[in-house]
Amino acid sequence: MDLHIPRENSSLRQQVTDRLREAVLSGTFEPGQKLIERDLCEMLGISRTVLRESLQYLGAEGLITNIPHKGPVVSTITHQEAKDIYAVRQALEALAGEGFAIHATDAQVRELRAALGKLEEINAAQSTHNLLEAKNDFYKILLEGCGNTVVGSMLTLLNNRVTILRRMSLSGKNRLPKTIKEISGIVAAIEDRNPKLAKKLCAEHVAKAAAVAMKNLADSVDENE
Repeated sequence: MDLHIPRENSSLRQQVTDRLREAVLSGTFEPGQKLIERDLCEMLGISRTVLRESLQYLGAEGLITNIPHKGPVVSTITHQEAKDIYAVRQALEALAGEGFAIHATDAQVRELRAALGKLEEINAAQSTHNLLEAKNDFYKILLEGCGNTVVGSMLTLLNNRVTILRRMSLSGKNRLPKTIKEISGIVAAIEDRNPKLAKKLCAEHVAKAAAVAMKNLADSVDENE
């Protein structure tokens, strides 16, 4: 992955932050990996001051942890943190699905169906990055049309760590076809303007994804012990 930053109109610090965030979310930088400031400055073509500002920003997002006497490392999501994140995500996405069925315009419903179509075109042989991008696009539409700005902002705040957990859940054997089937049910309920069913299916979808991610997380811990 080429991390070097081109000089563009957006602030350099924002470009660095976005590039580092992408590297963490894509798995280029793995959980627990120590980040060497000198190496990052060379890869990105930036000063240490700009780098530290970006690392501090990513620390606030929960992606980077600054460990005393060791420096910045890619954050590791613990079993309890993952459990807590999924509990919050389940409640919020259920509300988002319910709200979208009630408040979304017909055009937004069509956009959601189109986003599902793009997700259906992706197969397991393609990169996880493409799959995550397609799923993030689906949820972006869902949050924009749910009629609840608080739900949208809270899920957006969680999104980075949710993306890391999604990589774990979608890596499960045969999980992708099940994911698409579950989301198809959600979209169908929304198209029928059935908020109660949409809410139920959203909650069930998150619960199933959580079960896979928690198992994969536990397995990775066992492998490292």
